[in-house]
Amino acid sequence: MDAPVRFAQIIEFETDRIDEIRRLAEEADERFAGREHGPVRRLVLQDRNQPHRYLVVIEFDSHEDAVRNNDDPDTGKLAEQMAALCTRPPAFTDCDVQERADFT
Repeated sequence: MDAPVRFAQIIEFETDRIDEIRRLAEEADERFAGREHGPVRRLVLQDRNQPHRYLVVIEFDSHEDAVRNNDDPDTGKLAEQMAALCTRPPAFTDCDVQERADFT
């Protein structure tokens, strides 16, 4: 039997207000920590060639958990607050995690 497929959402955005976005994310981390169907991992990347461009990879146990999370009004409110701090609307990419290797 195959193991369940994890799900990741990639959010690409541009901002010159990253400190404000980080504060929102930290507050959300505290509210959402341990929440059933919530994200299990978040990775924030900054583009070296375009310093105001960021990618956030959010991992969930399943696509169904991500859908439940996205349907939560608190998640919608957070997304609106973060989008208001961006210089262009965020772009979302949904992915099934096929493989992961940890090298630590």
